[in-house]
Amino acid sequence: MNKTPLSATHEKLGARMIEFSGWYMPVQYSGIIDEHKAVRMKAGLFDLFHMGEFWLTGPDAMKNVQKVVTQDMEAISDRQIAYSPMCRPNGTIVDDLLVYRWNREKFFLVVNAANIKKDFDWIKSQLLGNHEFEDRSSTTALLAIQGPFAQEILQKLTHQNLKAIKYYWFTTGLVDGVSCIISRTGYTGEDGFELYFPPEKAELLWNALMAEGKNFGLTPIGLGARDTLRLESRLMLYGNDINDSTTPIEANLDWTVKFGKGSFNGFDVLQKQTEKGTAKKLVGFEMGRGPAPRHGYAIFFKGKKVGDVTSGTMSPTLLKNIGLGYVPPSFMKPGSTFDVEIRGKMYPATVIPTPFYKRKKAEK
Repeated sequence: MNKTPLSATHEKLGARMIEFSGWYMPVQYSGIIDEHKAVRMKAGLFDLFHMGEFWLTGPDAMKNVQKVVTQDMEAISDRQIAYSPMCRPNGTIVDDLLVYRWNREKFFLVVNAANIKKDFDWIKSQLLGNHEFEDRSSTTALLAIQGPFAQEILQKLTHQNLKAIKYYWFTTGLVDGVSCIISRTGYTGEDGFELYFPPEKAELLWNALMAEGKNFGLTPIGLGARDTLRLESRLMLYGNDINDSTTPIEANLDWTVKFGKGSFNGFDVLQKQTEKGTAKKLVGFEMGRGPAPRHGYAIFFKGKKVGDVTSGTMSPTLLKNIGLGYVPPSFMKPGSTFDVEIRGKMYPATVIPTPFYKRKKAEK
């Protein structure tokens, strides 16, 4: 397994370590529920070194990025970020990623850990003209600080005016003397920042953030709470909610597909789905008491299988079972009901609006 520069730090903190996408990663420290609540009410710190980072530069960088992602990178400003699916010609999703627009000739792409090689090979096969394309995943560390007090904690370590950074924008600057890309992004539904920097500075920055965050309740967070946090906020998990057999239209990611920019991979199929509909749609649902839904559980209606659960958990914030699943479009309306099969028994579920959770302002 690959190890992050902070593996020894996680072990010293008593983290339970697991294999995740080929990486030796902390799944939990004090416990998933405690860590989840810490991010919702205080702040949490995540080691995300396993994520992938590519650079696409050159005179034809804009033309190439416009081809491979569904978002319109011409329509946003320099130093702005777009969340976007990356599709094949048949409309299915290669991955979902963050695209940082430095300028028209320079883009920073952040991809999922399990898809680094697949994504790099796919993008490389699509590129034309004058460009350079580099995988710098092994030389780029990533820490995320998330939660109501994330800005206040991070501000103590940088002269950059964090309040001036809008959601899904970024800047560069020093954090405790370390040169970083500082972006107002995250995967939790809370306010927060992600920091990209050289791996050899990982322990220094981790310790500095933990020290400054001590009085604010800053807590190290593992992959377990990362998953429950993102699900409450209806943030996609590649491999579960979206994959090589699903499209952005089926996943209700229509807002990321910008037909107005002109041709891109998947354009024709996605336009047809938008106009004529799809056979399945991703919906959010809640369940009463009983076992929590999990990925792969079957969804039934009147004894007939109609879909599958893609993600599910007992929500630590809402204190009820929630999940996402693909079902026929006729079940999309809130209030629609179906059953989820769990260990041979049927449990009722009701479709509800998502995201399941929206953040509130902090109270110190």
